[in-house]
Amino acid sequence: MQLTGNWSYPTSIRFGAGRISEIADACNAAGMSKPLLVTDRGLANLPIAQNTLDLLDQAGLGRAMFSEVDPNPNEKNLAAGLEAYLAGGHDGVIAFGGGSGLDLGKVVAFMCGQTRPVWDYEDIGDWWTRADADKIAPIICVPTTAGTGSEVGRAGVLSNSVTHEKKIIFHPKLLAAVVICDPELTLGMPKMITAGTGMDAFAHCLEAYCSPHYHPMSQGIAVEGMRLVKEYLPRVYADGNDLEARAHMMSAAAMGATAFMKGLGAIHALSHPIGAFYNSHHGTTNAVVMAPVLKFNRPAIETRIEALAAYLGIAGGFDGFYDYVVKLNASLGIPANLTELGVTDPDMDWLVASALKDPSCGGNPIEMTEANTRALFEACL
Repeated sequence: MQLTGNWSYPTSIRFGAGRISEIADACNAAGMSKPLLVTDRGLANLPIAQNTLDLLDQAGLGRAMFSEVDPNPNEKNLAAGLEAYLAGGHDGVIAFGGGSGLDLGKVVAFMCGQTRPVWDYEDIGDWWTRADADKIAPIICVPTTAGTGSEVGRAGVLSNSVTHEKKIIFHPKLLAAVVICDPELTLGMPKMITAGTGMDAFAHCLEAYCSPHYHPMSQGIAVEGMRLVKEYLPRVYADGNDLEARAHMMSAAAMGATAFMKGLGAIHALSHPIGAFYNSHHGTTNAVVMAPVLKFNRPAIETRIEALAAYLGIAGGFDGFYDYVVKLNASLGIPANLTELGVTDPDMDWLVASALKDPSCGGNPIEMTEANTRALFEACL
């Protein structure tokens, strides 16, 4: 397959089928001699994880793994991961898996030398400057899904198990030193995860594209990322062994996370508290609220969406694009609304307050208020 390359934007990315074989060389490049592989419970005993440990072991780098990672990782997972990291005398982290494994692995590397609670480094103002940057361990990211794009991000999402809030922990050095994007690692993804993660990538690109902030580079990446999802997500959903489609979706995921340097919006502001409280799949939740958010933002984004629809070959301007999103969700088995997702008898006051505190709402094209955010949640139900 000719889809291969060596990229340095936004960081060093080794992209291509079979490139997990370079994991030991990537560790050397990142300065690791005793890495801890952090992944989730579901992946820990699968061949892709065990084969990666074999590669590390054969290179004299050990085969240490931590896998006590929940689908929406929290501070308890972090504490356990830090204990494993420090007890093992590790000098770097290989974050391996979907969004949960990648996020927790990155935050373990970030926190291994810090003295303050993790919540003191939330993505608020300049809180990231509180961290001792010299104590942040090197990170290698190896995604096994194609959605979150966390492998190229400068943040990790952590749920607070007490308040049921998702917090974004940010620092520039949370950016991985090396990323290995091997689409062969995604071949075993179930249809539901393929759909949810694919729509997560689409949501990242869409929100970045609609954000009012100025970042032309991210804007262009977002547009092309959505084209890749439009073309290849239906293909890979229909045939999970379509390696070409898997590769393009892996690119789209990384592009989405690169694009949202420009900003996110109401999709994520709503999705974060729902995921934290109901433990729903993040990308699937994004997909469920996407159409209502489009309608909510229409007065500010209609012209922009018309241009996007034309580029994507979707007729009908804004209405055509809206209909496309609804039909795409249905074709992928995405629940039609939050009630179908399992959100029943919600604490609307708490959801609204949490959404308005989420940093994503600052990038929404229309200002989110208590009244219109409540109405938006009700539309999603």
